[in-house]
Amino acid sequence: METMKAIYCTKYGSTEDLQLIEIDKPVPTKNELLVKVKATAVNDYDWSLVSGKPFVYRLLFGLRKPKNPIPGMELSGVVEDVGSGVTLFKVGDEVYGDISNYGFGSFAEYICINEKAVMLKPADMSFTDAASIPHASMLAYQAIVEKGNIKDGQTVLINGAGGGVGNFGLQIAKQFDVTVMGVDAGDKFAMMKTTGFDECIDYTKEDFTKNGQRYNLVIDAKTNRSPLVFLRSLHKNGKYVTVGGKVGRLLQLLILKFWIRIFTNKRLIIVALKPNRDLEYINNLYAAGKIKPVIDGPYSFSEIRKAIQHFGEGKHKGKVVIIV
Repeated sequence: METMKAIYCTKYGSTEDLQLIEIDKPVPTKNELLVKVKATAVNDYDWSLVSGKPFVYRLLFGLRKPKNPIPGMELSGVVEDVGSGVTLFKVGDEVYGDISNYGFGSFAEYICINEKAVMLKPADMSFTDAASIPHASMLAYQAIVEKGNIKDGQTVLINGAGGGVGNFGLQIAKQFDVTVMGVDAGDKFAMMKTTGFDECIDYTKEDFTKNGQRYNLVIDAKTNRSPLVFLRSLHKNGKYVTVGGKVGRLLQLLILKFWIRIFTNKRLIIVALKPNRDLEYINNLYAAGKIKPVIDGPYSFSEIRKAIQHFGEGKHKGKVVIIV
């Protein structure tokens, strides 16, 4: 039996508990692809799986230890084998995607995954860029364009602007004639200004919800505060859209959003991500040179503990990518 290397999470705790081990190389079932992983990326899911926090996530991951011990939900790679029922791909195809609708486990040299979990990678897109795009860009697109209904002339604010969603969100928003403000730590400002933010606000020094500025659209990539505090930062008929964050805050939003809309004409919205659905839009922007991933790294496979810790501490700039 052939073997492969994989990152294993056998208990909740810290990144130091992660193990790089040899396990059996998987074999694809009827509708699966065997993908040789070229690159992967770190996401909130991976940090939560390793730390076991917030505790409510253990209802999904496993109460005492992870049911699925190999983290990872984004990948780019090459199809090495296909199951008997596969119709969408062939051996040698270069693919990429957010695989979370069909499983996890991209922190490994190989993965077997349903063929519907990935898409063909554009030939002009590097494996590194491809691994950074699916999850964050889809959150940003579906928040800004589909839920936010962005229009020319608007003023947009992105909270958590220095990460993957923030940087893709900026570039997507700038396809329209809008002004975009970004909120994050001051040490990310150089990168954020280079990317194109019109103004940067250091959350450690200023509470943007109290500075008197109003926005047509607020995109929240953190959701670590009550959604009520954002109301004073919205214009009449303004929209607050979150892509995820602390569970308690999201539940609060679900409870309040109906009443907020009735009494204020402002809207509180949660994005229910549709993985990979609008990637063609991003591919077209990428091909035209109108969108460029901001990569933190790439890190080597042996540095994956360091990369996850870096992400978990919120120090990353753009997407944290791992070369497998």
